[in-house]
Amino acid sequence: MKSLKVAIYYPPVGRGGEIPLLAQNRQFKFSKSAEIRIYPVVMATLATMLSRQGCAVLWLDGINLRYSRKSCDERLRAFGPDLIVLETKAPLLARHLEVARDLKRAFDARIVMCGDHVSFFPEQALAGDVDYVVAGGDYDFAISRLAAHLRDPAAPMPGGVYARREGGVVCSGNVEDYDLDAAPIIDRDLTRWAAYGEAYLYKPAAYIMSGRGCGGANRNESSYESSAPGVCTFCIWQHAFWRCGARMRSPASVAEEVEQLVRTYHVREIFDDNESGAVWSAKWLAEFHKELRARRLLGKVRLSSNARADSLTPERAQMLREMGYRLLKVGLESGNDATLARLRKNETAEQIAEGIRNAKRAGLRVLITTMVGYPWEGEADAQRTYELTRSLMLYKTHFGDSLQSSIITPYPGTPLYNLAEKQGWLTEHAADYTKYDMSHHILKTDLDTVKWCRRMWSIHLHPLFVLKSFLSLRRAADARLAWHGLTSLLGHLRDYEANPT
Repeated sequence: MKSLKVAIYYPPVGRGGEIPLLAQNRQFKFSKSAEIRIYPVVMATLATMLSRQGCAVLWLDGINLRYSRKSCDERLRAFGPDLIVLETKAPLLARHLEVARDLKRAFDARIVMCGDHVSFFPEQALAGDVDYVVAGGDYDFAISRLAAHLRDPAAPMPGGVYARREGGVVCSGNVEDYDLDAAPIIDRDLTRWAAYGEAYLYKPAAYIMSGRGCGGANRNESSYESSAPGVCTFCIWQHAFWRCGARMRSPASVAEEVEQLVRTYHVREIFDDNESGAVWSAKWLAEFHKELRARRLLGKVRLSSNARADSLTPERAQMLREMGYRLLKVGLESGNDATLARLRKNETAEQIAEGIRNAKRAGLRVLITTMVGYPWEGEADAQRTYELTRSLMLYKTHFGDSLQSSIITPYPGTPLYNLAEKQGWLTEHAADYTKYDMSHHILKTDLDTVKWCRRMWSIHLHPLFVLKSFLSLRRAADARLAWHGLTSLLGHLRDYEANPT
């Protein structure tokens, strides 16, 4: 089997000092906040798989490691790649195709592209200088098997791989689902883990994924499987990557990874970036709790996670608190039931609010996410979302509570995009993928979305919220986290200084 040098490359394709939020981001934007460096868990798993199978691997995250394009070019030349992996999204596809063209001119290397957009539209990438497109969210498994095939043609080609051939594009077969426990624990040193983190996480922080796909409220407490997986119409990952399913790693596998992060890397907080975490499965959480206790990890590290509010019963919230969970990132999206129904959230505004209140009553911190600019919503609807968000932020406020707000941007291929196309809600910008960057309206709206996003973010500056947060500060680490949070907030407020066009 011949050797293979693989470069995992995130080109630094910034815009006038703004940072592209690409890796491990469901929604894309250019941001002025330098505090956001989200660790690409699936890509890091790929790097580890490739290294384990004998490939030389270059981890070149030019975005989050803040490398210049010149520095990236120098590192690539010194490495001499045989295979270059690029992750893309709709707003960056054109720029990544330009990068692929330049890479083809500079190196005798094959280029493989992955990501949510090309999972729906592989032919758009293959029209350029890209050799392979790997569809689906398990691209770590698929690309590692593709690499094995390139090293030894007798090795099977994985499903979901598209390639250019004479006469058009060919596909190796259907996208496959893989056993997540078969993935190795990530090589954190190879993938520069310490460079990553966000303003709301205690440092050093690390990221994991307890599973893949969004699990809704699970009424079958004897199973890890979700009885009602999330199907939100705006969610590009759930539809392009996970096909509206949810799979979990075993509790033992996740506990082993947590143990390594605590014992070897001395992390202070671990964020589970699975779409809805493991919160929806009481069975999984109970077994995970046992694993943490057996490994003497309880109280040794803070755990935080994404979560759906419909899973946050009082009992579940208390269980999370006892296990060491600190913060939950929960999607509200809108305070209007009609909007939530259109989005297929399968929750009402009051159900979401009650889940958030349950978490806060248990002493958990909550990060609430909201969106504005739905074409069917007016000023009164936006006001209702604002008032509900503000009331939840001021309810049992503790330091660490926060929110995010953004302009709704449905990506091509999602059910919301398809509905907008049928209803005539798409603006003239919808035909240009580069405009899907939250600085242009993709959906028609009469709202001043910049005003409403700024109002949402500015709830952090509400005098009562500031006072309650300040009074709950307990240690020096809290003060440092508060400073990073303020810096990030000011960056986000600058993101909404001018009206989208």
